[in-house]
Amino acid sequence: MEPKTSFTLATLLLFILNSHVGVLSGAYQYSRSDFPADFVFGSGTSAYQVEGAAYEDGRTASIWDTFAHDGYAHGENGDVACDGYHKYKEDVQLMVETGLDAYRFSISWSRLIPNGRGPVNPKGLDYYNNLINELISNGIQPHVTLHHYDLPQALEDEYEGWLSRDVVRDFTDYADVCFREFGDRVLYWTTVNEANVFAFSGYDTGNSPPQRCSPPFCTTNSIRGNSTFEAYLVGHHILLAHSSAVTLYRTKYRDQQRGFVGISVFTLGFTPQTNKEEDVVATQRARDFFIGWIMEPLIYGDYPISMKKNAGARIPTFTSCESKQVKGSYDFIGVNHYQNVNVSDDYGALNIKLRDFNADMAVNFIYDQDLFSNSEFSVTPWGLQQELDKFKLLYGNPPIFIVENGQRTASNSSLLDLSRVKYFHGYIGAVLDALRNGSNVKGYFAWSFMDVFELLDGYRSSYGLYYVDRNDPELKRYPKLSAKWYKHFLIGRTSSIELVENEKDSSLVSDLGHLFQ
Repeated sequence: MEPKTSFTLATLLLFILNSHVGVLSGAYQYSRSDFPADFVFGSGTSAYQVEGAAYEDGRTASIWDTFAHDGYAHGENGDVACDGYHKYKEDVQLMVETGLDAYRFSISWSRLIPNGRGPVNPKGLDYYNNLINELISNGIQPHVTLHHYDLPQALEDEYEGWLSRDVVRDFTDYADVCFREFGDRVLYWTTVNEANVFAFSGYDTGNSPPQRCSPPFCTTNSIRGNSTFEAYLVGHHILLAHSSAVTLYRTKYRDQQRGFVGISVFTLGFTPQTNKEEDVVATQRARDFFIGWIMEPLIYGDYPISMKKNAGARIPTFTSCESKQVKGSYDFIGVNHYQNVNVSDDYGALNIKLRDFNADMAVNFIYDQDLFSNSEFSVTPWGLQQELDKFKLLYGNPPIFIVENGQRTASNSSLLDLSRVKYFHGYIGAVLDALRNGSNVKGYFAWSFMDVFELLDGYRSSYGLYYVDRNDPELKRYPKLSAKWYKHFLIGRTSSIELVENEKDSSLVSDLGHLFQ
């Protein structure tokens, strides 16, 4: 089915855009040339969300397959997804058309090494070689994530996956295969996507793979797990596995391949609910638990004091050798950011006899939007700028890539995603402001390149620059207004929608008008 189109004339489109100038134009105008010449602009997806071919050519299940098939994400799954496994050449051409510098994607561990360790799957190896070669031959830089919520189910079944220290060995061996096979062409590697949220939501609240939690803290019907300590243990093993992979790369591959290895964290724009001292202190405590949990071991070799104080013996300890290995084990930090949250103090949570991650943090989060809905995020880009300033002040201004940032809308077939244009305009402007304030930001990746299978929402929410028609057997892609806006920004046009009024930008109006004829 063709996507719905409500407007037929470019002039009508111009009228609609002009009517939204007040919210779309942002505080100021900027262009691609305002960013450093080597600043990278791209977009991204992940393996389970885009590839499909879930049981084809030797791929086996991951914990995300199991999660989806157990009825989460509204009973939908990524068995077909966007069929990127077969349509990657077509998709790369769309990236060229959009003008991307880079594409962020992940490797399916269970497609490359079906048993989690042992023999490499030749067809999986061929697919990723072909994808990487297709990107490079079209001038697009590959940025590769090794783990994006999709540990092989075989390892989960064998030793409970990330709960076991065995995963450190197996992850390092998997990383070794990837570095060896693809590192001659891939320069940027992210070990684990949003490590903090994967550990917290998968092992404390149970609302993401592998859905482990214990009453009364579950947000799902999971009947396995222990919310009092598992998230901390998983976070610990992630840091050990990450640092082990970084050590391997630096000793075995870096001199020849000249690449960079990092890890990504999920951030929120943290703001005290009031100016009372207890709320200000609680906001820092929330940052410690949410971001410092990953960042302070990387910077200082140990967990934040507030975490150790509140969680006590449930926080694992690093040996002296482990602390030295983890400290400094990054070349860049990936930042995932979507929205802000107000924080208020909640010391009463510490009196709960059976404590979990949230109780240890002892704060209340007040969101503008429900995390489990498909409502749109407020456009509050100052929160991202604030967090980038915090990384500069608290963590030594590490090199940063914004690896996920985008607007959630209800899934529908409208191509006129004005709210997404507004969102991108505001947040890219915030990145520019942070750069001008000394932040060491190296790149920005819009989430997501197309409408993919989302972790919590399945196909009921949309983040894509491109609409995927799921009623079409060929899963045809259509550019949204946001894709056209991003393209014109990337080719050097000034990023203010009100400039479509100017005759010099009539080509933008004409180009966008073709969407609605």
